[in-house]
Amino acid sequence: MTKQTLLNDLNLQQKEAVTHGSGPLLVLAGAGSGKTKVITHRFAYLSGIHKVPPSSIMAITFTNKAAEEMKERLESFTGKSANGLWIGTFHSLSAKILRRDIGHIGLRNDFCIYDEDDSGNLVRSILKEFKIHEALYKGILSKISSLKASLTGPEELLANEDSYGFDEKFARVYVRYQDDLRRNNALDFDDLSMCAVRLFDRHPSVLKRYQAEFSHLMIDEFQDTNAAQYNLARLLAAKHKNICAVGDDDQSIYKFRGAEVKNMHSFKKDFSKAKVIHLEQNYRSTRNILNIAGNVIEKNPSRLPKKLWTERGEGDKVYYCIAGNELEEAKYIARLIKELYLKGKHSYRDIAVLYRISQQSRALEEALRENGQPYRIFGGISFYQRREIKDIVSYLKVIANPDDTVSLKRIVNCPPRQIGAATIARIENESRRREEGLYRTMKYILKSNSHTTALKDKISEFVNIMEGLIANRNIPLHELIALVCSQTGYLAWVGEEKAGYVSDLITIAEGKDLDGFVDHASLHSGLDEAHTDDAVSLLTLHSAKGLEFPVVFIAGFEDGLLPHFHAVKDTEELAEERRLFYVGVTRAQDMLVLTGAKKRRLYTSLQEQQPSRFLADIPGTCYCRIEKRPKTDKIAFQAVKLSGNILNTSPFATGSRVKHPKWGIGVVRDSYGETDDVKVMVNFPSVGIKRLSLKFANLEKI
Repeated sequence: MTKQTLLNDLNLQQKEAVTHGSGPLLVLAGAGSGKTKVITHRFAYLSGIHKVPPSSIMAITFTNKAAEEMKERLESFTGKSANGLWIGTFHSLSAKILRRDIGHIGLRNDFCIYDEDDSGNLVRSILKEFKIHEALYKGILSKISSLKASLTGPEELLANEDSYGFDEKFARVYVRYQDDLRRNNALDFDDLSMCAVRLFDRHPSVLKRYQAEFSHLMIDEFQDTNAAQYNLARLLAAKHKNICAVGDDDQSIYKFRGAEVKNMHSFKKDFSKAKVIHLEQNYRSTRNILNIAGNVIEKNPSRLPKKLWTERGEGDKVYYCIAGNELEEAKYIARLIKELYLKGKHSYRDIAVLYRISQQSRALEEALRENGQPYRIFGGISFYQRREIKDIVSYLKVIANPDDTVSLKRIVNCPPRQIGAATIARIENESRRREEGLYRTMKYILKSNSHTTALKDKISEFVNIMEGLIANRNIPLHELIALVCSQTGYLAWVGEEKAGYVSDLITIAEGKDLDGFVDHASLHSGLDEAHTDDAVSLLTLHSAKGLEFPVVFIAGFEDGLLPHFHAVKDTEELAEERRLFYVGVTRAQDMLVLTGAKKRRLYTSLQEQQPSRFLADIPGTCYCRIEKRPKTDKIAFQAVKLSGNILNTSPFATGSRVKHPKWGIGVVRDSYGETDDVKVMVNFPSVGIKRLSLKFANLEKI
């Protein structure tokens, strides 16, 4: 690919970012401004024009899906395979580093990676042992994650009790949790970046080797980095300082995961000679949509200034509808979606309904079901989170690392082998006494004379099966999975339907190696899966980041929901809520509808709701207001008529028979349009479905 070909579809600012030579670069890329294109083109430019070896460029994204898309784009540019290049997430690339060098910090490189479920199960077992209420596990796990994201392990916590609001019970759990991870030769997600940073901090010679290996570092979604990830990037880039960070502080919405928006400001301090380029041309949304987003986000203090603009034109006004309650709101949304679909311009997959909390989806699902409209909950259960897939992957994890106690406890009685909780408790007690994992303890018990025959009989079948599987760990992976299924009787146990998912897993595993595959399964998330069904997407605002839809609804535009009531008294939290709204608005390409309710049932109580305080930041010229009249199903229009309209009053009900002067008798399928221009869809046996305007069709009701 020539330089001209690579640059000819970029604007001036994008070209400047792509062709930047050596030295640090900060690209402030507003929503929809083509930042992924910039990173991909820059990689191709460095390797193709500047002749930087592709193997010496590390490109970091935040989802596996984004990493795969980057590889695909690079392959289309260069015609060469991107396999083997260091393109991936912070988690996957940190794991790759640790697989090589974790021995320097006293751990084995055949460690397993615990996903959120595995970590949760481990914390629950510790709470049960400590006689602490198990329902607290999510909060404890979140706190552990937050501490690790800030590079605070149990040692640092105990050494700085006053700094972290010391809680003795929590500290005991954290210490035990980390001890159990080490005993199981396991790392959780947050350990990956934290351990990589500790490896580089404690072993400068290892860091120098990686600095020599990678002359360029590129990071996408930089605003989502936590302290550990930022420090990892800073260490890797310290020698060459050829670091390109692309991000948007206005889209930093993951504080609850440890993301620190201040990293955008820290970058400018740590790399004081960094060139800063603003990408402000938006290719996604219309001007009215951008005006809504811009007027709300500019009220945030300490943001890095940028103002999005577009050549797409003004577009339709944004619509704001107030319903009586959440049920009316949901019915309104479902009916408008139906209108848009029947007009033929939009398919269901073009439409997304965003909301602040998952509880809001219940009324929306019910309304869509009543209308017979297909929908999917985005971020719902993914392939690798299905029970049967996690079961088989847990077998693989134990085969790869017999010390993985969490995975072993998942499969030891799966399928049932009469190894119940009491038996596991006895083995765990012996395991703690011997200070070794459950599997090693089971093998010890079978050889020991100090344990009962009954206990040995219960565990002998399982140990024999696992010994056979471990002995075959080096056969092709898809054959190993098939062997797991045949040796354990798993497929017969789960039944034909779920066995189909396991068959899919066997197909996916062809050509893969065991260690890499279990890492992939652990690091995979629902966000990495493509969805092609023609269905309305229902998702939280946090899940919407990185997506775009022609039509977007934001439900629950009320104080207490957006912004959330937890945030309204805290300046930083309120700023994050503004960013969350900004992200939601900028998902919309052509049409945006904000909806709210005067009353809403939240957390079992019916509450009076007020419009979102963000509404006061939006100029009245950017939107039109729609309010449902009480005790009627009609909509009152204020200010401006909706260009696509909302509801109608047709004399022809769905299912009624009509006669047309040319096509004869037909059946009404549906109706839509404004009151003075109602249109109907009629199925005529002679010619099929026709869309007709009642003003001109001369239909006769039969």
